[in-house]
Order: sequence, then C-alpha cells, then structure tokens
Amino acid sequence: MSRPPTFTPPPGVDARLLQTVRGSFATLDARPAGEAKGTVLLLPGFTGSKEDFIALLRPIADAGYRAVSVDGRGQYETPGPADDEFPYRQDELAQDVLAQADAVGGTPHLLGHSLGGLIARAAVLRAATLRTPAGTFASLTLMASGPAQIAPSQQARAKMLTDALGVLSMAEAWAAIQAMDPPEEADLDGEVLRRRWLRHSPAQLIATGKQLCVEPDRVTELAATPLPKHVISGERDDTWPIPWLDEMAERLRAHRTVIAGAEHSPNTDRPAETAAALIAFWDQHNGSDDQA
Repeated sequence: MSRPPTFTPPPGVDARLLQTVRGSFATLDARPAGEAKGTVLLLPGFTGSKEDFIALLRPIADAGYRAVSVDGRGQYETPGPADDEFPYRQDELAQDVLAQADAVGGTPHLLGHSLGGLIARAAVLRAATLRTPAGTFASLTLMASGPAQIAPSQQARAKMLTDALGVLSMAEAWAAIQAMDPPEEADLDGEVLRRRWLRHSPAQLIATGKQLCVEPDRVTELAATPLPKHVISGERDDTWPIPWLDEMAERLRAHRTVIAGAEHSPNTDRPAETAAALIAFWDQHNGSDDQA
C-alpha cells in the first residue's frame, strides 16, 4: 500500500473536480507560475489515490508543467458503485482516462503507477484502436508497472484481499490488512490511510485486483504505437521484478530509469530524484501543447 508523506496539498496545489463527459473526478492540480509548456496526467495504483503523487506535483509545476493527479472511478474521493464491478472493467477505466485527457486539454503526457500503468496502457491502445488523433498523448510513462500479470507472490496477496472483500466490510478488511503488516511497515499516520481505504469502492478493489492477476502481455501492441515511452522504477520491486521491467523497456524501445534507494513506489520513496527523471524525459519529448 502506498504511503504518501501527507494528504495536505502544498501551496500552489489545488483540490479540484475535473468535469468530463464520463463524470467528475477528484484531482490535485498544480499549475506553473507562467504559461505551461505541457500537462501531465498521473494515475495512481491499486489501493492508492491522487495523493501518491503529492510530493511530485510542485517540482513538476516548478519545471513548467501543469500536473494533474487523479482519483480514478471508485478511488478515494471519486465515487463509484460499491457492488457492481462492470464500471471498473479495464476498458471502462481506459475510457475514463481518455475523457480526463480531453478535459485537461492539449496533449498531455500520461503516467501510470502500478495498476495505473496498466490502465494507462489500455487507454493508449484504445486511442489507437479508435483511430483518435495521433496527438492524444505526448508520451507514456509506466512507473513500477510491468508487462503482464503481477508476480505469483503478489497474486496470492491480491486474491486474499479480493476474497476477503467478498465477505468482510471495508473496516473489517482494513483491520485484517493491518494485522498482516510487519511492525516496521506500521505508519504513523495510519488513521489517514484508514480513512482513504474506507472511501474506496470494494467493487473497484475486487475488479482491479482480479485484473492484476490475469493481465495479458500487451507489450508488442504497445510497442507498435509511435508514442515516446519511459519505464521508471525503484531498484527493488516485488510486484513486477526488476528484470521483467528491464526486458519490457527493451521490447518497447523505451527510455529506462532506475531510482536508487526506491522500491515499488519511487514517487513516495525518492520523490526528488523521481521528479527530476520524469521532467528530463518530458523535456525531451515535449511538442506543442495548447493548454486549457
């Protein structure tokens, strides 16, 4: 589970509702002081939220980009049905991302962390299938997000969670999760994390947890798209092992970044180094982008 350093937006980062043709989505929106040279759309991972990127938002904005991190449908402050898995099918979530991209305007750079990377990939591939304009996205960054289903050990954990959510309340499931965490992973701000958990839709967690365990390898499809691609991760990762990410980057002909001292969430483990690497990549692949 991601552990952002704070849930309080820093100065210059605003909590906003993003209005789209597929409904409203809760966001954190950071804008540069002057005219933006691009927009970045950031998608969080499984059990996460827009706050997972909170330490990146000001550095990205200070580099001249508008940064918009999004709670997906059924995540934290974006509502979604609690007992219907259909709205959380990957194709449905991909359509949400395309609507979000349209709503922020221009040609945003797209970044997905973990599960968010699989959804971002699906959005890119859906855009290609729909023959949308080539400029739907300026680039794609997959952060700690791999080529296919997660590692077997993590599949077991995901299945345990989805099975539990079928019979337990969200509060009961949270208590079970905390009992499983080793003492060194206990969080000093655990009540904030609990409140976030309780606002997730159980149907969203069940549907996306299943997706993580059956995701097919779509790297060849993605490699066929002309979009500039970036694979970034920590130096250790139990969800998708680092050799899997290295091989995926080669198949995608993608730029590859490994953040020293980080694990599955470089955005929270080493935010300064992660922001610098992301900005350098976007600066290399920043075309014209009319901002909303």
